[in-house]
Amino acid sequence: NEKEAYEGALLMKKSGLVSKAKEKVSLFKTGRLKLESSIKKETNNTEFYFLRLIIQEHAPKVVKYNNDIESDSLQIRTNYKNLPPVVQQAISDYSKKSKVLKPLQP
Repeated sequence: NEKEAYEGALLMKKSGLVSKAKEKVSLFKTGRLKLESSIKKETNNTEFYFLRLIIQEHAPKVVKYNNDIESDSLQIRTNYKNLPPVVQQAISDYSKKSKVLKPLQP
């Protein structure tokens, strides 16, 4: 399930790098389905919510993928202390650039 979540996030990221509009949409939709499926299977996996938050913050408005920003941010803040140190560090580093996830300290 972890592989599927990361693969989904990477496909959505990759969609921003291709030039054909049809391919962009296809990659984004495929990635979205994989990530959302992983979140549904493991609703307590905060790392997946973090992946989704990053994608949502950078997704173009046209794809309308920004409905869970606030809830994902809350999930991350609530469970931050229970995450492995490497994930905490990644979140802390990202929070310095994020508009919705204010800086967190490990």
